[in-house]
Amino acid sequence: MEKRDYYEVLEVARDVSEGDLKKAFRKSAMAYHPDRNPGNKEAEEKFKVCAEAYEVLSDPEKRARYDRYGHAAFQSAGGGAPAYSSMDDLFSHFGDLFGDMFGGGRGRGRARASRGSDLRYDLPITLEEAVAGVRKEIVVPRVEPCGACTGSGAKPGSAPETCPQCHGRGQMNHAQGPFMFSVTCPQCQGAGRFVRAADRCTSCGGAGQQRIERKVTVRVPPGVDLGTRLRIAGEGEAGERGGPQGDLYVVLNVQPHDVFQRDADNLHCEVEVDVVRAVLGGNCDVPLVEGETERVKLPPGVQPGEQVRIRGKGVPHLNGSGRGDLFAHVKVVVPRKLSAKQRALFEQLAGLEG
Repeated sequence: MEKRDYYEVLEVARDVSEGDLKKAFRKSAMAYHPDRNPGNKEAEEKFKVCAEAYEVLSDPEKRARYDRYGHAAFQSAGGGAPAYSSMDDLFSHFGDLFGDMFGGGRGRGRARASRGSDLRYDLPITLEEAVAGVRKEIVVPRVEPCGACTGSGAKPGSAPETCPQCHGRGQMNHAQGPFMFSVTCPQCQGAGRFVRAADRCTSCGGAGQQRIERKVTVRVPPGVDLGTRLRIAGEGEAGERGGPQGDLYVVLNVQPHDVFQRDADNLHCEVEVDVVRAVLGGNCDVPLVEGETERVKLPPGVQPGEQVRIRGKGVPHLNGSGRGDLFAHVKVVVPRKLSAKQRALFEQLAGLEG
């Protein structure tokens, strides 16, 4: 099923400001919010689509990619388009935004599961790897549930207890005149449960989480460029109270090359040509990024700086088919030393030129 244009989903113009974009999302979210449409699957799906559109358009980097490539910008591995495994995942992802819009709604009472933080990893790759694509294994330090207590924070044989101060609600109500205020429970920090000091897990100290180093395989598709960001879902930090893990964003740093310069999906290089071939024309071997060469024919009288175009030997188009082109720039090399015979011939040529 073809995805609708994000601007059309939120009913805004393509040059919409950040403030008007948020207002439009607020209007759509109010109309399709699950609490206002109980049991209505169609409204729930529209709510998810609106949230997806807002997440992309409210992020300047994602919005710029979407404006240039449309939905294709997020179709590669780790493209960056949002994906929600459930409504709880969606609500935890937007956090305070929905709380501000709907007066707390699902966020009131006991502190619920929250999504883990996203992580960033800067990965250097060569131009050859950017052209051909590559698989890389990286080591990412991140927070995960403690293996000894499976995230409960309590040592084996014990378990967290219901907080006696808030009775498991995670919040406490205080009256001030005619007004009632809710504050986070100071004893359990909103969790509704707590672990006694004597029962805390010795591995994590009762936190329920540990920082470890995890190996992650990154698939870099052909055609990536400097700054391309790959999203690997679920490889970020662990969520709190059983919430979903965040995502890992791998930012690619394509290293400069000694021979080739990149311009979008085209490549440029220099090729040295002696004076004789520049004047009379002839064959010339042009290097390719794959390590091979391709023979091309130079026309007679080729000038310094002229370029020879070899179609389809550039960089593969990301999220598409075909490749850019390779442009070989002619560099005419004048000999510094001449044999007696060569000098005589050049002097003879000079005489012909007057």
